[in-house]
Amino acid sequence: MTYSIGDLSREFGVTLRTLRFYEDKGLLGPRREGLNRIYSRRDRARLKLVLLGKKVGFSLVEIKEMIDLYDLKDGQIRQMEVALDKFENQVAVLKRQRDEIDQAISELNGTMQIVRGMLNEKQMKERAGEPVA
Repeated sequence: MTYSIGDLSREFGVTLRTLRFYEDKGLLGPRREGLNRIYSRRDRARLKLVLLGKKVGFSLVEIKEMIDLYDLKDGQIRQMEVALDKFENQVAVLKRQRDEIDQAISELNGTMQIVRGMLNEKQMKERAGEPVA
């Protein structure tokens, strides 16, 4: 089965420019028929992996390294080892980011509570006819 650039663009919700960019980076390798790009099932699978990798925070260089290892003739053992190592590292990065985000949310919630209290106090004074400074 083959796909046009428009087919993949619609299916995955990416622009034509994005697909051409991924091709320029060596992530996709459609064949050409005149001016048309014809994508294979392999290209479609690679695109799916690229988008998944981007979604979880991998760089295009890291994604390309992992995808290119599929082409090795070692029964994909090396590819799986490298991917597993990268996945474990990325999980650690994402957990650190989550901890930082949780801390920032906690600090913001505390600050919001203080500001709400100050606002309520000023609103009560205003309603009571007291001067608000």
